[in-house]
Amino acid sequence: MKILMVEDDPIASTVLQAALKSLGHEVTAATDGLAGWNRQATDPHRVVISDWMLPGLDGLELCRRIRAERGDYTYFILLSNLTTTGENLSQAIAAGVDDFLSKPAKTAELRARLHVAERILGYATQVRQLQQFLPICGYCRKIRDDRNYWSQVEEYLGKEAGVNFSHGVCPDCYNRVLVPQIKELGGEAPPYPEPERKG
Repeated sequence: MKILMVEDDPIASTVLQAALKSLGHEVTAATDGLAGWNRQATDPHRVVISDWMLPGLDGLELCRRIRAERGDYTYFILLSNLTTTGENLSQAIAAGVDDFLSKPAKTAELRARLHVAERILGYATQVRQLQQFLPICGYCRKIRDDRNYWSQVEEYLGKEAGVNFSHGVCPDCYNRVLVPQIKELGGEAPPYPEPERKG
């Protein structure tokens, strides 16, 4: 797997990087939280292993920023030599941390945690792929949401993606539907209006 490692201690960084590479992973190293965030923003990694205590942007804030982004799920492992208390755990869980490792991390523990990460990321990818399929009625074109409620395409996309719509009639529907209706009412259908060209 491609892993972003964020560790400011050069010795701890070297040891952790060697352990990750020995397990067959590709490692990108960052020495502080802001550098880690910039790297993740430009080159997303599915797994981030970060020290809790970092200069500037700490591990929890890095995790919060990653969680605020949309896109593929990132598995976040927090490294710490702090005593794991209820308060510490609550803070980390609230920030979106997936797992914890005490420093210095042992290779066997890393292997186990990364095995879980790989499995979770596989499930996350499957869920994302399933969510990309929209059940749509072949007759009326309504879309079914995850609560089994059917709604118009415009309503669904407006709610889920914040998309606004304006309505019109395409040339095919104009000639196939509206022209016959106008003629049936005894009128003469004007030609399909050409869109105004800007500039």
